[in-house]
Amino acid sequence: EAMQRQLQGFNPQDVSNMVWAFATADVHADKLFWVVANDAVHRQLRGFKPQNISNMIWAFATAGMRSEKLFGMVANEAMQRQLQGFNPQDVSNMVWAFATADVHADKLFWVVANDAVHRQLRGFKPQNISNMIWAF
Repeated sequence: EAMQRQLQGFNPQDVSNMVWAFATADVHADKLFWVVANDAVHRQLRGFKPQNISNMIWAFATAGMRSEKLFGMVANEAMQRQLQGFNPQDVSNMVWAFATADVHADKLFWVVANDAVHRQLRGFKPQNISNMIWAF
C-alpha cells in the first residue's frame, strides 16, 4: 500500500523507466511489478505515450511477470489508438512482449500485421522485423 501511494507521484514515463530498469538489470521485484500493473490499470494507461506502453510491457515480459489485466489493457489501448504514434520499435517490442509472456492477443496481432503492410515496413530495422516475425 505504501508503494502504491508513492507511485502516485510518478508520471507514466517514470513508471515505465523504472520497470524497464529493473527488468534490464535482472532485479527480481515481483511486488513492485504487481503494484505498477495495478497502478497502470487503475490509470487506464492515461498519459502513457506509445514508448511508455511498449517499454513497460517489454519489461513485464522480460521479468517473467504476466498480468492479464495489464496485457489486455495494453492490447485494447494500442488497437484503440490504431497504433498511432507507435514507431516500429514500439510495435515490435510490444508484440515480442506478448509472445514472450505467452499472452494471446489475436486482434492486436492482426492490427499490427495490417499496419506493417500498410507502412510497407518503412522505418523498420532488421531487428524490428526479426522480432515481429518471431512473435507471430
